[in-house]
Amino acid sequence: MSVGDAFERLIAGRWIAGESIDDALEVATTLNINGITAMINYLGEDFKDKRKIDDAIDTYLKLMKKAKEKKARISISVKLTQLGLCINKETAEKNYSRIVAAARKLGIFVWIDMEEYLYIGDTILIYESEVKKNGAGICIQSYPKRSMSDVKRIIKGKGIIRLVKGAYSASSGIAYPTRAESTDNYSRIMDYLFRNSKRFMLATHDEKMISKALALQKKSKADVSFAMLKGIRNRRAIELAEERQHVSIYVPFGSEWIAYTYRRMREFSNLKLVLRSLR
Repeated sequence: MSVGDAFERLIAGRWIAGESIDDALEVATTLNINGITAMINYLGEDFKDKRKIDDAIDTYLKLMKKAKEKKARISISVKLTQLGLCINKETAEKNYSRIVAAARKLGIFVWIDMEEYLYIGDTILIYESEVKKNGAGICIQSYPKRSMSDVKRIIKGKGIIRLVKGAYSASSGIAYPTRAESTDNYSRIMDYLFRNSKRFMLATHDEKMISKALALQKKSKADVSFAMLKGIRNRRAIELAEERQHVSIYVPFGSEWIAYTYRRMREFSNLKLVLRSLR
């Protein structure tokens, strides 16, 4: 194994729960003890093979059933390209609806992860097919220039948003080209959510954004929660939970960890958060 491979596996080991459902639920149980909800994602994306899609659906169904049996406090977060969006919108919508229906019976909240720019439109349409029945939320990234209008549309439809900066990229014509511009848009969208949404989640490790949110929260009646990634600033997550904030940590698991790890490393290209995760 090369030094590069060893480093990648070291990072992945901090950011990913393991390969099995039991690994994910073990992490969830530890988080629950600290007053934190586990937001669990089964790794994998861009599936076109029906067997892999069926495996993802089956894994989520087994995960939720086992979590209920263990009384673990979780939500799940699914990627629509894992559920067939690379084949067509109808396949993804059918499979997403199946997972959400099962989750509602178990009292488990379902998030949709937002993916590459190409999939934003269909992802929002599929989310809107379920949002009126409750129990579901959608991730919105601040780097696309369209995001504010998407947020307004979703909030008008009574949707629940998890706001992130985003780990993907796109051309400057459709996306903010710098991290600073994306952060500014995150701040603008956060302001809008505090003024116009009754319930939303702020997923960030940026202390300036966290401090601003806490200040806005004092003047708001909104149900606000915070989210972070497993292995990144989790001491801060525990502090927020101790302050009686609603906190979730995103817990990925599964064997397809490479794409997730590379994307996170690109997102944290200055290495500050990467190095923090190794402490």
